[in-house]
Amino acid sequence: MDRPSELVPLRYVAIGGRGPEDVVSDARGRVLTGVEDGRILRIDGLTEPSGARVEVLAETGGRPLGLELLPDDALLVCDAELGLLRVDLGEGIVRILADSVAGERLRFCSNAVALSDGSVCFTVSSRRYPLDQWIGDLVEHTGTGRLLRLAPGSESPEVLLEGLQFANGLALSADESFLVVAETGARRLTRYWLTGDRAGRSDPFVENLPGMPDNLWRGTPDGPVWVSLAGPPVPPLDLLHRTAPAVRGAAARIAVRAPFRPTGTIGALAVDDQGTIVHRLARRRSGYRMVTSVCEAAGHLVLGSLWERGIAVCERPAPK
Repeated sequence: MDRPSELVPLRYVAIGGRGPEDVVSDARGRVLTGVEDGRILRIDGLTEPSGARVEVLAETGGRPLGLELLPDDALLVCDAELGLLRVDLGEGIVRILADSVAGERLRFCSNAVALSDGSVCFTVSSRRYPLDQWIGDLVEHTGTGRLLRLAPGSESPEVLLEGLQFANGLALSADESFLVVAETGARRLTRYWLTGDRAGRSDPFVENLPGMPDNLWRGTPDGPVWVSLAGPPVPPLDLLHRTAPAVRGAAARIAVRAPFRPTGTIGALAVDDQGTIVHRLARRRSGYRMVTSVCEAAGHLVLGSLWERGIAVCERPAPK
């Protein structure tokens, strides 16, 4: 793997809320995100000397995580407390699309994509741990993550893939033949085939990532999939994952009670549809920590974080 280029935040934009976990951009270069108190925000004027403007679009009443813009001025929201939501950006109306699967409550929806046939695919990170105990799932290595699909007009999602290690970000290939799923707990991207003779099967897409992948974002079909790296590899954690389930469970009970502070190592990757890494960006000792999302907006890269109280604006690498 090539030596990474420097990922240097040029500007920090305070947004009046904590934890902009996912960031997505619209055609006008504005950034949308959700914060800890349930608000959906839109940030405009990222590069203007007078400063950025923050607008409240809606309030979910839960904890919004992954976002997906829809062409009809609406937003898909994966809410860790409420399930899969649809938000009308003009009126601010929030509607629950799905809050359970086979009678089990959706407690940790993570990221979603919309397909051209009107269906929505989305991930559930853990069936055992809620968002505020996310570290427990990474330590115990539960493998309870899922990939789900909600058909048009349905309220009951179907399970496409399970046994995932903290299923997280989700992106669609340019021709909609497969989905890319980030498995944070396994440091890999997994491919799930939607069409062709391999439909319904999965295989590794990119393995041994130089960090823990979180949200994925793709601006256009001909652009790369951006992968945020929320933290560096942790060799002791890799060793723990090889121990007995009882040992991992005991370690997880300790981890969820211990104080957590993210490292200063941040990173992002861009991957094409062949699984080739076309950009690798990283920085140690960054003042902006725990990068859980990345998108392109207004000619820059924008970073989001579950930890921070704002977004970071970085230089975008030259196309390859």
